Amino acid sequence: MKQTLLRVGTTYLPVTNVQNSATWYTEILGATLNYMDQDKAILDLADQSFFIVAALEGQSSNFIDAKGHERFSLTFEVDGLQALENLHKEFKEHQIMVGEIEDRGHAGKNFVFRDPDGNRFDVWSELSPTFKKRR
Repeated sequence: MKQTLLRVGTTYLPVTNVQNSATWYTEILGATLNYMDQDKAILDLADQSFFIVAALEGQSSNFIDAKGHERFSLTFEVDGLQALENLHKEFKEHQIMVGEIEDRGHAGKNFVFRDPDGNRFDVWSELSPTFKKRR
């Protein structure tokens, strides 16, 4: 194969109320709203495009792993442990559903948070080497 996938361009997230979710993502997470109608909103967040799409109640991007644990499908990166700790504190202050900072046995530390629709996301204290080079 001569072609390769270069990057993830867009992530789709199910939400129950596009307007409320767009407000949450822009005001709480600092996303930029590029487009919105009754069915979807297009946001820029963390160097990626997110489509939040109206979905049925109870839908989320989460999945259950082989051991029965609910998992996230997306990890955000921050630049270092101090940035992770500061973000964790800010999320708590904004009353975001957030887990404790964890040591998972690999480089850096992580925590998990949820959006108002229950979509789970991970945050990792280590920037990828490729992204560091671009900064």
